[in-house]
Amino acid sequence: MKPLILIANDDSIYSKGIRVLTEIMSEMGEVVVVAPDTHQSGMGHAITLGEPLRVVKTNDFGDHIQSYKCSGTPADCVKIGKHQILKGRKIDLVVSGINHGSNASIAVLYSGTMSAAIEAAMEGIPAIGFSLCDFASDADFSHCHDYIIKICQQVLVHGLPKGLTLNVNFPAHSSLPLQGIKVVKQANAIFRERFEERKDPYGKPYYWMDGDLHNEDLNNNTDLDALAENYVSIVPVKYDLTDYDELKQMQSWDL
Repeated sequence: MKPLILIANDDSIYSKGIRVLTEIMSEMGEVVVVAPDTHQSGMGHAITLGEPLRVVKTNDFGDHIQSYKCSGTPADCVKIGKHQILKGRKIDLVVSGINHGSNASIAVLYSGTMSAAIEAAMEGIPAIGFSLCDFASDADFSHCHDYIIKICQQVLVHGLPKGLTLNVNFPAHSSLPLQGIKVVKQANAIFRERFEERKDPYGKPYYWMDGDLHNEDLNNNTDLDALAENYVSIVPVKYDLTDYDELKQMQSWDL
């Protein structure tokens, strides 16, 4: 039987990235799409608690693809996909994306795309988040196809430990072919923000956040290094944030 694949994202059900990912996944199995009805980038692992979730069946991917738009966050989409839309069925794989923009390094903590994949991992479902280092709404994803198939096939064959997901980032399309895949660590980088103050028509201030990502990691074997060398980067990600070395140290404190 074909594997059952649930697709989510954070750029909304209307983004080009999720359409490309759905087409690719349709080559591999039975696909169900549950995605936000509005842009949810940067939502992290937020979930909807104070208001109801609205889920509407759509025909945005054609008659052969079961698809739904959800009023909630990316994590909400995976939750309601598993517990309501696909209730009682075994989901073989969750894929999230393809995100418009990098989710390498520290961005993994802010990413709605990765939070959808992490939510699946919390449910014990193998999951992968895919991102492209190009924010353009009409970005070229053509170089991603074969790598996505290869990575998904390997996960379906080998599985993933419970609680672990893959953060996959692609360099932007260029005239140069991709060099291959590197499995690497998350770069120790920091986003240094700056805020531009502006005035609204009533003279009251408001702010736009901007900034730059600064890689402070000298390891040379990170996701940012791989992307700079035109490789696809894969980082195995766990949602357990416990620092076990520090845990041992703190157990000796006089508390």
